[in-house]
Amino acid sequence: MCVCQTMEVGKYGKNATRSGDRGVLLEPFIHQVGGHSSMMRYDDHTVCKPLITREQRFYESLPPEMKEFTPEYKGVVSVCFEGDSDGYINLVAYPYVENEAVEQDDMPERDQPRRKHSRRSLHRSSSGTEHKEERPGLASDSTESIQETKSPRVDLHIHSDVPFQMLDGNSGLSSEKISYNPWSLRCHKQQLSRMRSESKDRKLYKFLLLENVVHHFKLPCVLDLKMGTRQHGDDASEEKAARQMKKCEQSTSATLGVRVCGMQVYQLDTGHYLCRNKYYGRGLSIEGFRNALYQYLHNGIELRKDLFEPILAKLRSLKAVLERQASYRFYSSSLLIIYDGKDSRAGMFMERRPEMRLKRMDSSVPESLQDGGSTEPASSAQPKVDVRMIDFAHSTFKGFRDDPTVHDGPDMGYMFGLESLINIMEQMREENQ
Repeated sequence: MCVCQTMEVGKYGKNATRSGDRGVLLEPFIHQVGGHSSMMRYDDHTVCKPLITREQRFYESLPPEMKEFTPEYKGVVSVCFEGDSDGYINLVAYPYVENEAVEQDDMPERDQPRRKHSRRSLHRSSSGTEHKEERPGLASDSTESIQETKSPRVDLHIHSDVPFQMLDGNSGLSSEKISYNPWSLRCHKQQLSRMRSESKDRKLYKFLLLENVVHHFKLPCVLDLKMGTRQHGDDASEEKAARQMKKCEQSTSATLGVRVCGMQVYQLDTGHYLCRNKYYGRGLSIEGFRNALYQYLHNGIELRKDLFEPILAKLRSLKAVLERQASYRFYSSSLLIIYDGKDSRAGMFMERRPEMRLKRMDSSVPESLQDGGSTEPASSAQPKVDVRMIDFAHSTFKGFRDDPTVHDGPDMGYMFGLESLINIMEQMREENQ
């Protein structure tokens, strides 16, 4: 059953009048660290993304033992543009009605043709030349679109109290500290640009509802890893396949079967998230990948050695599950590794003793007492971590949608990436005992 019937938990669109339904105002998901499709916040427990039929069907046909390692699939909503009283365009979600909305083409967004047409179906501002460029995050895909209508509003009602800082100059956004991961806003602006260019023909869109896998983490530290030695699907054009193979050959995808696609990690010494993007990950050597993993497990004060065992346990369990999935291929999918920056053994201690921020914890103090006497169970228990597979737009298995290509055995490219990740983490653990 689709959870879109429980929309009262969300924020409502001001002009939500379709069939008496009250729509949910969608906003960029502030913790998106990678990918190219925009993840939107639906409510505290749920995110949504543009629906691709193959991915939806894959979620619906997942083997039970894989569901522990994937976001829960929650159904579909219809999404449309709506203008507010200020003349800004918002994205609003409504309960899905069969045959009313359209899904994104299975063809990747970057390959979709650009179609020029009138945008009369969008809400026009009272003045065609009046727009507020000073508002952060407003999408302006062309001069023409600014003249015809005000840009979509991306002012976030839900934002992090902890600032983000992107270290990569090629993120396309300011490197100043902001209240959302800059990559999430980049993806959102690009997504809106694509949707607006098709707004005349596609007034309603299908969006996939998925579990917000970082909901249970107070300060989610997220590592997005592109898994496997091959990224293109069986249906890819020769041009796309060649392009994807080149990316793999020039990155650790070829040498390790895994590459960094995005990262955010909370830093205790500065009180902000340190962010990296996919361009940083593409340029890493094997040693650079090791250093990136080390950086992800470092909170600015110390290496989170307590994370090694729980993460390794999750990775080994996932490996055992995937070894049993004969004929499955997870081309271009990613793996999220998540932990809570608030669970740090040094966290409470450093907050109470700021003068100690640049000093390492005294190794003679028991780990259970290194939280400054906190009574929270998480401070003394094994830290909570999560490992989830995401992005299945190019996945396949025997009998899936009558795919003509049938593969034998498990996805060895993906398995190679998992083995590399496990080996590197085991080596890092031994080196830092």
